Amino acid sequence: MSLVDLIAQADERGLVASGLACLDRCVPLLGDDDEVLRPLWSSLADGDAWGERLAKARAELDSAESDLGSGSGSGSDADPALAVGDEERAVVLARRMLAAAPDDPSAAPALREWADACSAAALQIHRLLDVAADGDGPLVAAELRRQVTVLELLAGRGAGGLRPALAVSTEGRRVLRAVVSRRARGRS
Repeated sequence: MSLVDLIAQADERGLVASGLACLDRCVPLLGDDDEVLRPLWSSLADGDAWGERLAKARAELDSAESDLGSGSGSGSDADPALAVGDEERAVVLARRMLAAAPDDPSAAPALREWADACSAAALQIHRLLDVAADGDGPLVAAELRRQVTVLELLAGRGAGGLRPALAVSTEGRRVLRAVVSRRARGRS
């Protein structure tokens, strides 16, 4: 089944988990704390305090951005070509995913829009950071597989699919963290 079909058929938990998984894989662009979204995964499992946990994650990631200055590639010593480069665009897309996360995880129309937007943004982020010039390189292909896998896990297992979906997301986050680190070393 295609990614579009899987999102269209997903229930509320599947939509929230899909959007959260996309955001979780892109967290390396937003700060150093890979576990900042873990409480939101817990909220999906126990059905409690999503809004509070989302507000806390937003505050922590906003604080991380403040600690980093005004963002990647925008310091006074930065190469002007990097200031509006692919990584900066990727950061903006990840921030939009976080900002658009619905405060109520049961608002179905907003969830579907958010899951769709997160899917597209995560694929675009991976496209921007992929080394392949054609935009359909290994990073993008792997992200597409991860998105499909997360939705299939949740469709097939319900709440029991959350733990393996988190594992898929964690693996993707590690991959993106390595890509971001490699790009940073290449600039120095």
